[in-house]
Amino acid sequence: MKAVVFAYQEIGYVCLEELLNAGIDVACLFTHDDDPGEEIWFRRPAQIAGERGIPVRTPEDVNGPQWPEMIGRMAPDIIFSFYYRKMIPKAILDIPPLGAFNLHGSLLPRYRGRCPVNWVIIAGEKETGVTLHHMVEKPDAGDIVAQKKVAIDFEDDVASVYMKMVDAARELMREIIPRIKTGSFERAVQTGKSSYFGGRKPEDGLIDWQKDALSIYNLTRAVTHPYPGAYTYFDGRKLFIWKAVPQDNSKDSPAGSVISSDPFIVNAAEGSLKLISIQLEGEPEMDAAAFAASHELKNKLLGGHS
Repeated sequence: MKAVVFAYQEIGYVCLEELLNAGIDVACLFTHDDDPGEEIWFRRPAQIAGERGIPVRTPEDVNGPQWPEMIGRMAPDIIFSFYYRKMIPKAILDIPPLGAFNLHGSLLPRYRGRCPVNWVIIAGEKETGVTLHHMVEKPDAGDIVAQKKVAIDFEDDVASVYMKMVDAARELMREIIPRIKTGSFERAVQTGKSSYFGGRKPEDGLIDWQKDALSIYNLTRAVTHPYPGAYTYFDGRKLFIWKAVPQDNSKDSPAGSVISSDPFIVNAAEGSLKLISIQLEGEPEMDAAAFAASHELKNKLLGGHS
């Protein structure tokens, strides 16, 4: 069986690895050049492709006519997409006789679209997963082929949830590849409540202290490392909150008020947030208690804009 693969990130790496381990002939890998503004913490599929002698292409846009023509000449039986960040046009999806399949980072039909791992944590979900589905023109809307669930524990953050999803993706591929080879897999139309979310920008990490402490906690753990981070403002400078825990206690003071410096606790609309690891813009990340000991925090109000 010959495949063309579109892939990036750690999930792209492990899924490509499983295809190769199963004896799939990968004719070409389409992937992305690394973004210099992004924290590259993951293995790239291009690494394993290079080791296996697989041609690698990194086009800015796969909608140009040269790409369907090139892929058509390769005559793949099937196309896979694993965390590829661009929409693949119908002219390419229609090429392989067995179809095109995408691995999405949620339990479809919920959390279609971009950044699903961040959104599920922001929403306080206790479960997510990965879904292999048939690709159609509409994003993340095709028939489901396989799913694996992943538990989200209260202490999890975006990195730990993502690595659970990596393991789930590997298991899913190991189970489904033999059935894809024999054509014995099933397809199920997506049913139930659906939802769609767009991409996130660094400025979406701004903390609204008028929300309850649990919601703010969910934001901080959803966009912590390797993402840009949740932040507030301290004396006109961004103060990134990389790790925090919600507290039930609060005081009759404005949301965003520092109500304790030892430990460093900030009042929310409901409850409060104990800060553990923080970073003042332009300075190294540090322990919140050490920061509190070296700054005047009495009656300090966090928030607003620079």
